[in-house]
Amino acid sequence: MKNETSAAPSARRASGLAFALTAGVIGLCLAASAMPSPLYKLYAATWHLQTSTVTLIYATYCFGVLVSLLVFGRVSDSWGRRPVILLGLLGLLASMVIFMVAGGEAWLFAARAVQGLATGIAISAAGAALLELYQGGNPAKASLYNVVASALGVGVGGLLGAVLVQYAPGPLVTPFIVLAALIVLLLLGMLTVPETVTGASRTGFRIAAPGVPRQIITPFTLAVLGITCAWSIIGIYLGLVGTLAPALLHTKSSLAAGLAILALGGTSAVPPLLTQRMAPAVQIVWGSVALTGGIALMAWSLANETAAGFITASVIIGVGVGFGMFGSLRTVGAAAPPDRRAQVMAAFYLVAYAAISLPAIAAGFTVRLLGATQTFQVFGMGIIVVSLGTLALAAARQRAATRAAVAPAGAVQGAAGRAS
Repeated sequence: MKNETSAAPSARRASGLAFALTAGVIGLCLAASAMPSPLYKLYAATWHLQTSTVTLIYATYCFGVLVSLLVFGRVSDSWGRRPVILLGLLGLLASMVIFMVAGGEAWLFAARAVQGLATGIAISAAGAALLELYQGGNPAKASLYNVVASALGVGVGGLLGAVLVQYAPGPLVTPFIVLAALIVLLLLGMLTVPETVTGASRTGFRIAAPGVPRQIITPFTLAVLGITCAWSIIGIYLGLVGTLAPALLHTKSSLAAGLAILALGGTSAVPPLLTQRMAPAVQIVWGSVALTGGIALMAWSLANETAAGFITASVIIGVGVGFGMFGSLRTVGAAAPPDRRAQVMAAFYLVAYAAISLPAIAAGFTVRLLGATQTFQVFGMGIIVVSLGTLALAAARQRAATRAAVAPAGAVQGAAGRAS
């Protein structure tokens, strides 16, 4: 008998609450990653941190996610989704505790490393579980929940961090107490979520690197290009918005950065809700168009110090991110074989986190030489180039799909004509 992982059909008959809780894991992980952004300036002032040190702290989180995905990406395919998600949430809770007691930069490095490892463990398992938990006629709903949870997580996390820094007592502690409470609630909720993986031994701890089956290379390539464009601009934006937003909006309040993050993240949740019937490749096309236009407008607005242009560009970029993420997740979700779903999702998120982290880290060092405005313009131009290439590939894939759909109909009509 093969000891092979599969999703049990009965396990898929999950409640809407179970589905929402699993999506909440992704949203909370993204919120936890965005919340410290408004705090970095306060950390730098309190502990006299250099800009390069703050960049390396962010890099530590990203490195933790990437290592986690590389090493533990397929664990939930053999160990089960729920145990791995619970493990990730416990790690995330531990990182919040380290943040609370932090007394210097070494603590921040430790907290972000643990947070990165925990996030990588949780999101690959949760992304796979979403595809298996959904019960209904439209499997794209799983990707819809994933994108909306991610978008709202980034937007709400950034805003909540800014609000707590601005108004709450103990601004270096209170945000993490709030996150810790939410994690505990989600941990308790996940105990009620049914397991979706059967047929594998739960006693072993099999480690396998993320991977992509050869037969899905083409759709996977399109999906990772789409998510690369979407998440790379998020990384650049989160890294620079703390400097750009207050300057353009003529304020010293931390709320400026928080509201800017909400403008981008919140808007990202809209396209998936309105375009569920659109083909994934078409969504990636529209995402590439919006990202190209939004980044170009942002670069112009920064050069001309136009607050209205900055806000408008943030919204347009958010639209592009929403389209790109939804189209990419639908593409990879439909292509991934059930018995290798977590492995493929881990590979997908590995590329996504490389996209959100590596350009942001490079920008963190570049900003010391060029300033925030020119740094955004340089990196934004690179994202535009990749977006245009992604647009061309997505358009070609959609044309091929349309021809494939039309060809059988034409063949049937031709056969009918010959018969008559």
